[in-house]
Amino acid sequence: MTDQELLSRITVNPKVMVGKPVIRGTRLTVEYILNLLAHGATITEILEEYEGLVETDIRACFLFAKR
Repeated sequence: MTDQELLSRITVNPKVMVGKPVIRGTRLTVEYILNLLAHGATITEILEEYEGLVETDIRACFLFAKR
């Protein structure tokens, strides 16, 4: 998957979560996902907790934060 395809999974809309970057189709912010990981949650745990989320969404969060 290209960087552009990954980044297309992240959206910014001023009407959703006060304009914070979120994973497309959710109200999960990039900041929230990265915070979970920083505090020791594993990717598997996050995927189990949030139905519909896929590993590619988490990779997109990493790339978004990097940029």
